[in-house]
Amino acid sequence: MAKPDDRSDNAEKLSKHITNTIDNFREGQDYLSEHADEISSSEKQQIEEKNKKRLRSIEGFREEIKDETSDQQ
Repeated sequence: MAKPDDRSDNAEKLSKHITNTIDNFREGQDYLSEHADEISSSEKQQIEEKNKKRLRSIEGFREEIKDETSDQQ
């Protein structure tokens, strides 16, 4: 028998994902700042692309939280 669909903690889990993604974004930014003279342009571009994806993910997580909280009401 399938487990019941329990979404009661989805917003909490999404909030943790946001926090982790923000931390990773900041680490990428810090790395770029601290090692700007030492890294190749391709490595810099790769980190910048990852950070762009992280920002999009954060927005997506926030939209999901809105959906989850409105569904629970």
